[in-house]
Amino acid sequence: MKSISDVLAPAKINLFLHINQKRSDGYHLLQSVFMMIDWYDRLHFELLQDERIERIDLNLDKTQRNQLPAIDLCVKAAHALQKASKCTKGARILLEKHIPQQAGMGGGSSNAASTLIALNRLWDLNLSRQELIKIALPLGADIPFFLLGTNAWVEGIGEKLKPIKLEPHQWVVLKPKLGVSTQEIFQDPQLQRSTKTVTIFDFAAQPIGFGRNDLQPVAQRLCPQIGEAINWLAKAGLDARMTGSGSAVFANLPKDVNGASIISFLEMSQPNSDWELRVCSNLDNHPLADWVSSDK
Repeated sequence: MKSISDVLAPAKINLFLHINQKRSDGYHLLQSVFMMIDWYDRLHFELLQDERIERIDLNLDKTQRNQLPAIDLCVKAAHALQKASKCTKGARILLEKHIPQQAGMGGGSSNAASTLIALNRLWDLNLSRQELIKIALPLGADIPFFLLGTNAWVEGIGEKLKPIKLEPHQWVVLKPKLGVSTQEIFQDPQLQRSTKTVTIFDFAAQPIGFGRNDLQPVAQRLCPQIGEAINWLAKAGLDARMTGSGSAVFANLPKDVNGASIISFLEMSQPNSDWELRVCSNLDNHPLADWVSSDK
């Protein structure tokens, strides 16, 4: 059976996230920098000779591995690729989940992007990067970013992407146990929706600590663990903020600080043993960037 194994899907963090305006159609105009980090989900793909798309969660016990509903992003991405390419082949998608859910780290979108890239190869479709991005756009605003293959300056409703280079750094990333609803945050009347637009040159002048996350005040009110996580990292001298719609928070690790010693200190003082804590490095390129051509 033809298959592709050990396909990586990286997480991302938002170095800042400004909400500039709410459009009449309900969507929000934003500005952000999306940065990939080396915290991965891992996927495996098996070719099916009919049009079935199956998705199996390897984190679950075999007795619990029921087929997921069609709203699963990997399944939706596979069906969208079949339809756009008129492909009559199918696939079994096996997922090892490591990126926390309800974290604001883009795990589901990253899985969908890696699914499009892997199935493009498994099904011998030879679609270009731009063709895959066009297929991905209706599925979710974050998916095109992971298909882009590099870190990005992001505008519009998340669909306007400009590749950028970022200096290598290490980041402490902390995910509290509880999550928060993205929809609930964006619908909250107290959400700041009028932050003045900035330029990529403003960001480039001081990329570490630039701007803020406009979703954070509302998210902290809805999920107090976010504030607890930020305060906990502050005890180690780290200036943390939330990524995306949360509930994960992150902080830059200064180059003269030993990451292992910081983690040891935090683990010793950790008030919640079920929170996830890692030191991550940012990536220059998506691990599958060379699997797809930029154009034809």
